[in-house]
Amino acid sequence: MDVGKKTNVSILAVCGMGLGSGVVLKMTIDKVLKELGVKAAVNVSDVSSAKSQKADIVVTSPEFASSFKNADVKLVLIKNYVDVNEMKQKLSEALQEL
Repeated sequence: MDVGKKTNVSILAVCGMGLGSGVVLKMTIDKVLKELGVKAAVNVSDVSSAKSQKADIVVTSPEFASSFKNADVKLVLIKNYVDVNEMKQKLSEALQEL
């Protein structure tokens, strides 16, 4: 997969409150992006605020998926926020689709 050439990608890590688990999610995203050689702006948000923020990709848990059903954004659903392999596979697919 050649996703390393992607530039100016914005990613929003979304959790319930925009605090602890969102930061963990962002750390996993950052780690994967580094491995893939992709430069992206990664921000953290709570689910309510995320709806009004612009991003190319939203990364969140399946429990928040319905909050983005009408959003014009690529949604990546992660079950285990610290699973680098799950994140790498799903985020790579999303980056390919941009």
